[in-house]
Parts: sequence; structure tokens; C-alpha cells
Amino acid sequence: MDKDTIFFRGMTFYGYHGVYPEETRLGQRFVVDLELGLDLAPAARTDDLNQTVDYGRVYQVVKELVEGKPCRLVETLAERIAGALLTGFPVEEVRVRVTKPNPPIPGHYDSVGVEIRRRRP
Repeated sequence: MDKDTIFFRGMTFYGYHGVYPEETRLGQRFVVDLELGLDLAPAARTDDLNQTVDYGRVYQVVKELVEGKPCRLVETLAERIAGALLTGFPVEEVRVRVTKPNPPIPGHYDSVGVEIRRRRP
């Protein structure tokens, strides 16, 4: 990120995203991490929430997307989150990481997921 950064770590939600029938029927936990790039100097100078991002609103937007309409791929979910943040908040760039701690795939690992970076056009 080239700008100042607001970050969210370890936001955990329960959703029904996935390719396998058990994922869409039983659901699972999703962990979302965010970095929002913007100039924080105006907010720091004025001590005014209107000059920055309301963390509670960001959390609510992400919660509604993760707990809302299912998608097959976490790539799609990450893209929806990035798009909502870029259009709904005064940020110039975002980094979105969506992690599935317990996906129904064989093997030994801590988690799987995706990370995307998007900029305002």
C-alpha cells in the first residue's frame, strides 16, 4: 500500500460459500482481514470521523457480504468485499484476505484462502 492504512484482522463470520454441497448446506467459518489505503492526515488534523472511515460500518458491510448471498468461490467473495469497500467508502485501495480455516478438502494445513488487491479506477 502506498497510502496510510486502516486494517482489520481476524474478523470471523459464518457463511455458506463453497463448491461442495456440504459447504452450502452446513456452512463454515470465514476469516476476513482487510487493509484500506487512504490519506489519514485530514482525520488526524481535525479529529473528525467524517474525514476517515467508520470502522463499524466497514465491519457491517463485510458481515452482510460473508453471511449473505452465497457464492461458489472465495475469489468471488473477496471481489464482492473489495468492490463494496471501494464504492462505499473514501478509500483509494484495498487488500482483502478471505481465509477458510476448515475447508472440506483432504490434507494437512492450517487454512486456505485468497488475497486480492484492488484500486479505485
